Amino acid sequence: MFRRALIQGVLPVLFCLFPIVLAGVVILAVPPLALRFYVLRIVRSPMDWLILGSGTLLFLWQISLTWRALQWHEIGFNEQVDRRLSTLAQAGEWFPLLGLIGTVAGILQTFGSITGPVTPQEIIEKYSPAITATGSGLFMALINILPLWMVQFGREQIEKLAGDAKARSGEVPP
Repeated sequence: MFRRALIQGVLPVLFCLFPIVLAGVVILAVPPLALRFYVLRIVRSPMDWLILGSGTLLFLWQISLTWRALQWHEIGFNEQVDRRLSTLAQAGEWFPLLGLIGTVAGILQTFGSITGPVTPQEIIEKYSPAITATGSGLFMALINILPLWMVQFGREQIEKLAGDAKARSGEVPP
């Protein structure tokens, strides 16, 4: 009874929470001054909104599919969601490219707006969209590859646990 609850409920929840927790750990690992700079600058950056908004939606969609993919039934896992989950993980690979487009646009904006002598502070202010777009793209790429990896790792662990239970009860694992 305990093993069944662990296999069908607890482990899928833990494996679904892991990418969310890891995303939080990455955010917390960013030095506070850099994080503050980033947060203050993304407010005025439509490219960051695009990257972070679409990346977050993609991530949440993958987490819901991860939950479904980790549901163990006596005959195995729900593999109907695998193709969709794989496609969404591949879509996450586009975020560094969006970040790069934002970086190039930010650099062009910086150079296009310099018309005479400027202070270092003005250059930093004008250049910040380039830096934040890069960070947003890399962060979204990172967290959007985690759900598919978690499904692969989680299934292995659940199968091992389910296989051990079946071996003890005399059943042959699938």
